[in-house]
Amino acid sequence: MSFKAVYLQKDESGSFSAALDTLDDSALDGNSLAEGDVLLRVMHSTLNYKDGLAIGNLSPVVRKWPMVAGIDGAGEVLESSDPRWIAGDLAFINGWGLGEAHWGCLAEKARLPGSWLQSVPSTMSTADCMSIGTAGYTAMLCCMALQRNGVRPEDGEILVTGATGGVGTFAISLLSSWGYTVVGSTGKPEEGEFLRALGASSLIARETLSGSGKPLQKERWAGVVDSVGSHSLANACAQTRYGGSVAACGLAQGMDFPATMAPFILRGVSLVGVDSVMCPMERRAEAWSRLAEELDRKKLAQITKTIELDDVIETAGRFGAGKLTGRVVVNI
Repeated sequence: MSFKAVYLQKDESGSFSAALDTLDDSALDGNSLAEGDVLLRVMHSTLNYKDGLAIGNLSPVVRKWPMVAGIDGAGEVLESSDPRWIAGDLAFINGWGLGEAHWGCLAEKARLPGSWLQSVPSTMSTADCMSIGTAGYTAMLCCMALQRNGVRPEDGEILVTGATGGVGTFAISLLSSWGYTVVGSTGKPEEGEFLRALGASSLIARETLSGSGKPLQKERWAGVVDSVGSHSLANACAQTRYGGSVAACGLAQGMDFPATMAPFILRGVSLVGVDSVMCPMERRAEAWSRLAEELDRKKLAQITKTIELDDVIETAGRFGAGKLTGRVVVNI
C-alpha cells in the first residue's frame, strides 16, 4: 500500500526539493519522524503561512529531514492502540511540531500520537475544522487573551494587523461578532470590501505601522491582535491606550521587536504572547468549543477556498508573494 504526500528533502549540501511524492506505507513504520499510536486517513488539510515558508524553503521551519509538510489535518482513524480512539472516529490536529519535527498532514495518511488529537465537533465536518485550522484557532486564542485581560467592547477600538491573512480574517470576524469595533491594518486596499463584510469598521494602511516610530504615540487602541511583529508590533504597542492589551502571535514582518519599555511602564500596557503549537489541551479545547459555538459559518465560507493536494506546491508559492487572502483548505 502507498500514499501521496507533500515531501520535502534537503541533502548535506543544502540542496532542497519539494514534490508530491508517492510513499510506501512502510515509511510510517519505525520512523522516528512519524511516531504515534494512531493512524489517520487524512481527509482534509490546509495551507498556513508556516506551510508556505516550509514548502518554499523560505525560512528554517523544518528542523528534521526528510519531512512531510502540513501543520494541520483532519480525518478518520484507521487504526489505534490509544484507548481514547477507535477506528472510524473523526479527529483533527493542529501544531505539535507537525511539518517541523514530525511528519505532517499534507498527505493521505499520517501516524500521530493520540494525545495530540481532538474530536471533530458534532456540528462540524473535517472540512470545517480545516477551514478554521491553526489560523482560526490561533485567532481565537488571541481574542480570548484580550478578554482575559479585561478588554471590553466599550473600551474602544481593537486593531488587527495582517488583516487579510488567516489569523487576521478570523480575529476580525470573531471580535466584530462580539460587539467590538475592529480596525484592520492591511497592505491590500483592494480587499477593503471583503474586510468590511467580515466586520471591520474601518481600515488603515499597513505602511502607517511598518516603519520606525516614536516610543510613545497618540493613544488609540484598547486592544491589538498582531500577527506581524517587528515595527508593526512596536508601533501598535506605542499607540495602545492606558491599561490596554496586545496579543502577539506572528512574525510576518520580522522576529525583531524594536520597541522601548515606555508603553508598558508608563501606560500599563500588557503584551501577551500567544502560542498555538504547544498550547495545553485544556486551552485548545476551550478555544475549539467556542469556535464551534460562536464562529459565523457564513463568514467562514467567505474566508475559505478549497484546492486539491495536487495544487499545494503551486499555491504555497503564492504565500511568499503575498498573494493569498483568507484560508485555503486542501481536499485530500
